[in-house]
Amino acid sequence: MTAIPSHRKASLHVAEESTIRLISLDQIRVLNPRIRNRQIFAKLVENIAAIGLKRPITVTPTADDQGECFEIVCGQGRFEAFQALGESKIPCIVVSASEADRFLISLVENLARRKHSNRDLLYSIQVLSDRGYSGREIANKTCLDVGYINGILMLLRNGEERLIAAVEKGWLPIKVATEIARANDNEIQQAMIEAYETGVLKGDQLIRVRRLIDRRKALGKRYGQQLNSERLTTPQKLLNAYQAEVRRQKVMIKKADINEQRLLIIITALRKLLADDYFCTLLRTEEIQDMPKPLADRIQGEMS
Repeated sequence: MTAIPSHRKASLHVAEESTIRLISLDQIRVLNPRIRNRQIFAKLVENIAAIGLKRPITVTPTADDQGECFEIVCGQGRFEAFQALGESKIPCIVVSASEADRFLISLVENLARRKHSNRDLLYSIQVLSDRGYSGREIANKTCLDVGYINGILMLLRNGEERLIAAVEKGWLPIKVATEIARANDNEIQQAMIEAYETGVLKGDQLIRVRRLIDRRKALGKRYGQQLNSERLTTPQKLLNAYQAEVRRQKVMIKKADINEQRLLIIITALRKLLADDYFCTLLRTEEIQDMPKPLADRIQGEMS
């Protein structure tokens, strides 16, 4: 690489070393003002009032007929906090910079303070890929694993918004998400079993993934998507849906009758056992002295 000449290096450094100066607030104006959250600003004022200013603001001198003036490059919040506290002067670092550089520095500071979501990161990966960067190059730029980058790119290309949202929230591993995206129903079931057996998915996490897969199958990969195959657009489809619902309710009624019979058997058996003194003594010995309230209510009802 060609070395940069020494006279060129100096021109590239906007914020050269400078001493800290106390400058009157009346001599300073805001270059690129922005609206800030009132609660956050109130906390900033309270913090400065309690422990003082941790970092001087950065200003640059400007030409003005009224005398020496300065524009804020970084530190609008600290400057306004000093105004709110009734101060007359504020510590400043004075730098020399062109108007374009001043706006650029201010913009960079505002962007640096912005809280970026995981979704911003994911779609920034897509932008880098569209610009021709390979998975490994993107991984080097973002300090992320190459496998993670390739998995995210695959999900983005396939429009897997539901899977991406789960990965972004942190409860669905990227490896599981890519397996779901590539597989059919039978393969997904096998992948779920393997994920459970290997400990990748456990307990509630497994249930959440199962629900995600069901929603993806019923509603599509993208949010707000409706699958044409599931729309009831003909009288025959409406009839089939009605008959299926009738069959479902009949099965539900049969299951309820069976469960009711089983419950009656259990209640009758427990009622007889609780009438036996030896059985009650055994329960006390084993420190089993309570039961579910609905079951106890049913037993007492039968006994009365």
